[in-house]
Amino acid sequence: MLVKLYGIDPEADHRYSPARCLGSQVTRISGAPDLAEVGTSHVERQNLTMRMGMRRFTRLTNAFSRKVENLAAAVSLHFMYYNFARPHMSVANPYSMTPAMAAGVSDHVWKIEEIVALLDR
Repeated sequence: MLVKLYGIDPEADHRYSPARCLGSQVTRISGAPDLAEVGTSHVERQNLTMRMGMRRFTRLTNAFSRKVENLAAAVSLHFMYYNFARPHMSVANPYSMTPAMAAGVSDHVWKIEEIVALLDR
């Protein structure tokens, strides 16, 4: 686990400037990971996808969730659509397969109506 320690830069514009990194602390959580293979690229890509796909995760926005339940529902719907209903070029032939199909979890590209039908249960 990498914990970054941030502080306030007294010379920076506080509204638009990022906090200053004062240092970091590396802690092994469990097991014996090969530190040469550790990386954050997959998590960072997922965070970027979420920020680009949902307005409530962009910076300086007024599109936020007032209840944690609404936030959880929005994130769930986003990832359901992203993994089951949106074909990806990076998975197989251009626009023919979703990540869920590539993982063997689904056998078809889901339609929006199918996802909405899950909400009625």
